[in-house]
Amino acid sequence: TPVQIKEFGAVNKIDFSPVPPYNYAVTASSRIHIYGRYSQEPIKTFSRFRDAAYCATYRDDGRLLAAGSEDSVIRLFDISGKAPLRQFEGHTKPVHVVGFLSDKYRIFSGGDDYSSNLWDIPSATEIVSYSEHTDYVRCGCASKVNADVFITGSYDHTVKLFDARTKSSVMTIEHGHPVESVLLFPSGGLLVSAGGRYVKVWDVLKGGQLLVSLKNHHKTVTCLCLNSSGQRLLSGSLDRHVKIYSTTSYKVVHSFNYATSILSLALSPEDETIVVGMTNGVLNVKHRKPEEKNEKSRKKRQPVYRTFVKGRTYMPKQEDFCVSKPVKRVLRKYDKLLRGFQSSKALDAVLEPPIMLHTPEVTVAVMQELHRRGTLRSALAGRDEKQVNLLLTFVARRVIEPRFTPVLVTVADMITDIYQPVVGQSAIVDKQFLKLQEAIGKEIDYQEELLEVLGMMDTLFATFTKKRDTCLEENKREQNGLTEIIE
Repeated sequence: TPVQIKEFGAVNKIDFSPVPPYNYAVTASSRIHIYGRYSQEPIKTFSRFRDAAYCATYRDDGRLLAAGSEDSVIRLFDISGKAPLRQFEGHTKPVHVVGFLSDKYRIFSGGDDYSSNLWDIPSATEIVSYSEHTDYVRCGCASKVNADVFITGSYDHTVKLFDARTKSSVMTIEHGHPVESVLLFPSGGLLVSAGGRYVKVWDVLKGGQLLVSLKNHHKTVTCLCLNSSGQRLLSGSLDRHVKIYSTTSYKVVHSFNYATSILSLALSPEDETIVVGMTNGVLNVKHRKPEEKNEKSRKKRQPVYRTFVKGRTYMPKQEDFCVSKPVKRVLRKYDKLLRGFQSSKALDAVLEPPIMLHTPEVTVAVMQELHRRGTLRSALAGRDEKQVNLLLTFVARRVIEPRFTPVLVTVADMITDIYQPVVGQSAIVDKQFLKLQEAIGKEIDYQEELLEVLGMMDTLFATFTKKRDTCLEENKREQNGLTEIIE
């Protein structure tokens, strides 16, 4: 549920401190209020302004705060004090833009006198003044990559990039409408400008080339903001909406609706809080919900010891009926791959040394299954020198084993057919082919010798059978003779 805080006037700027506890400064009317993350009352107030204050901005270390004003004076405050540390006087009209360069010792500013100035903090003097805009300068930002680069946007429809080492702007981008807000990505390569109904993204490294133009609002876009990772871009508008874009596709992924027109917008460094300032002086604060699920899941992950030993010592009684717990079957890697019809990966899984050496029957079984499916040839094809060498080593070693021979002969035949065109290109593969040839040659010689021995044994067995028959016949005759004599 959002928290509503009433300010004294329209909120023209909200800026989060870059250091914990991530307080935020709200500029409204002639005051700057500092709020804590969850406080509904200001924890500190800077009110040393004669007229309206503008654009209170934190330095990168969160210790200093700079703000412009209606009386054309820029004031620098210490967060722990109340009175201004420095006052920079040089503009002739109200100053709406103030910011720190990334070296922390210089401030840039822009005012309604059409000028963009650079100031030195220690001496409180003006370093350089650029008078290139032809209308009010109302927005600006500094590069975090280069300490000399800052950008200003003006109502003359242009965005200008200044380098403190030069006497004039180094780049001018034509937005096409009065520019209300500018923003640089953390990398410094992309620039976002808002003005009219448009949010435009420019490539600074390509000389200010327009990458994308977004027209998702119905009225003037007044403020821009990036999240901590740079993956989300937020824009607020007078049409009472905050649009959230994905910076990869630049599509609107979310939208917030508010009561009145939006003037300012800020997101906390941890993306936990979004603060929106409106024209009626209301400050709307939304916090991200705390994640309670994680705490519950952590408790579940740490069961007490007695949970594991419960019931271990129970002895079943005579009338008890014991039910065995079903054992969960865990599939091997190659089984999962076979189920997923990934033939080549399944073959790779069973060609690993532990499986090939200790359980070669698994490797052969997978090859047989792939052959049955008709995908063995495609699984064997498209392999590099190392894999072909591994395959041939396995086949040459195991093809002579009778239990594997029928399958491995088919595998050897397919390998020869597939890799015959590349024979002679790799000494390692050629050596394995020769080993396979030698192994098969020896096996054929061995089979021939066995066939000869089998023929000899058949002859011997035939001879033994006849002799046994004659002996039986003689015995029968003798028995018959004896019976005759007895009779």
